[in-house]
Amino acid sequence: QVQLVESGGGLVQPGGSLRLSCSASGSIFSIYTMGWYRQAPGKERELVATVTSGGSTDYADSVKGRFTISRDNARNTVYLQMNSLKPEDTAVYYCNARMRVYDSTWKTDPYWGQGTQVTVSS
Repeated sequence: QVQLVESGGGLVQPGGSLRLSCSASGSIFSIYTMGWYRQAPGKERELVATVTSGGSTDYADSVKGRFTISRDNARNTVYLQMNSLKPEDTAVYYCNARMRVYDSTWKTDPYWGQGTQVTVSS
């Protein structure tokens, strides 16, 4: 079974840092773009950052200069280093990856992790 498993969330004070990790497992042939999204209470899910298989990155304006996305292709893992955290960064963070997998048949689809809570509060 193909899955994405996130870790690294928690409670941090404003100005602090956290590092999220997301690892893909299962019958994976290729992983294309990987990314992080977040959803705050009462709000829609929004894009935080993405990284292509070649390493090109893109960020939401609200996190530019504070967050860094990276990936380790050998480990099928994507990271999100979050610095200078603000209360408005509080949300459930979801990992996303577009992958070519074998799941009863070969297919290329987006997959989501279960989410990890990040709370920024004093």
